[in-house]
Amino acid sequence: MSVKAKKHLGQHFLKDESIAKNIADALTENGYDDVLEIGPGMGVLTKYLLQKKPKITVMELDRESVAYLKDVFPLEHLTLHTSKEKFEIIEGDFLKKEIQEIFPKKQVAIIGNFPYNISTQIVFKAIENRAFVPEFAGMFQKEVAMRIAEKEGSKVYGILSVLTQAFFDVEYLFTVPPTVFDPPPKVDSGVIRCIRKKDYSLPVDEKLFFRVVKTAFNQRRKMLRSSLKTFQLSETLKEDPIFAKRPEQLSVSEFILLTQKLVENGI
Repeated sequence: MSVKAKKHLGQHFLKDESIAKNIADALTENGYDDVLEIGPGMGVLTKYLLQKKPKITVMELDRESVAYLKDVFPLEHLTLHTSKEKFEIIEGDFLKKEIQEIFPKKQVAIIGNFPYNISTQIVFKAIENRAFVPEFAGMFQKEVAMRIAEKEGSKVYGILSVLTQAFFDVEYLFTVPPTVFDPPPKVDSGVIRCIRKKDYSLPVDEKLFFRVVKTAFNQRRKMLRSSLKTFQLSETLKEDPIFAKRPEQLSVSEFILLTQKLVENGI
């Protein structure tokens, strides 16, 4: 029995066992109670997670994959010591589920070979639920993985970079070629690990910070005095050297400073 990859779900099944093991190894052993794998497909990553972690929950939207995991996967890969308390399959859409309803009062690490078409949404949901998600790791389209991990000064540094790095320490781990997937995607993939910072609260209003970052990058080629004109900057404020920079030149801490400056000037 096998599962046919579905284009509308962005499925590309990993077939390289060593890469699957390396992705499983991307998670640390500390800071969480449970592991949630998103989009397990036929369980190539799952079986390595089960060898390492105390409790694995997988969430899958594709009914064919769910049927495979229920009917075939446990028989092939679950050990005699693996009980329902240690392995659970949830059929559903991660983006429509509340993490705290699945894992009440628990810390959960998120991992997966994430479908390209929803990968950035998965990151934003992890950020939104960062109080319950001490780390997440997984495979993305390489361009997206680099964007998440990139530092200021790069052309790919942007909204996703700043908002993720405001709360998580991000590390780009390795690149994965298209040839190890079935069907092979048209681009390389990249694996990253994001570990929540010890202090993951902002010293500024979070909604305003998000708004400043998104507004700035909406016109990334312009200086901040121009891209942030909707904030009705005073002429005095525009003279501050930070407003002569472009958004890609600002680090996360400088975006926090920028937000503080706006607040101090009554914005």
